[in-house]
Amino acid sequence: MKKTTLLNASLSHSIATLGHTDSLTICDAGLPIPKTVERIDLALTAGVPSFLQTVDAVIAEMFVERVVLAEEIKYKNPDIYTALLSRLQQLEQQQGNQIHIQYVAHEIFKELTHNNKAIVRTGECSPYANVILYSGVPF
Repeated sequence: MKKTTLLNASLSHSIATLGHTDSLTICDAGLPIPKTVERIDLALTAGVPSFLQTVDAVIAEMFVERVVLAEEIKYKNPDIYTALLSRLQQLEQQQGNQIHIQYVAHEIFKELTHNNKAIVRTGECSPYANVILYSGVPF
């Protein structure tokens, strides 16, 4: 059995097979997921698992180089936004790199998900709780 945090086999496999600049989205329960992208559906009930719980599990195993957020998260979901920024700052310190944050309109965000390796659907039921994580290399 795995010794690290992440137990979900599909999610663990997706992270393990990411190459430099490959992307993975963690999203709320409502984000549309393109049929051409692998869906890893973790949603069980409203709020379970939460967006932030899922982010924590993923970034424990993924080296993150940059992220994309919808501009709308800043004012439509400030609590999640602030908590996410805090996690990214901690991750920068752990990884020893600067994580570039890009903001785009939500419609553009949805278009960018078409190029993801996988999209992880959570049970989060708050607006704009979505992030695209781009893989970096730890060397």
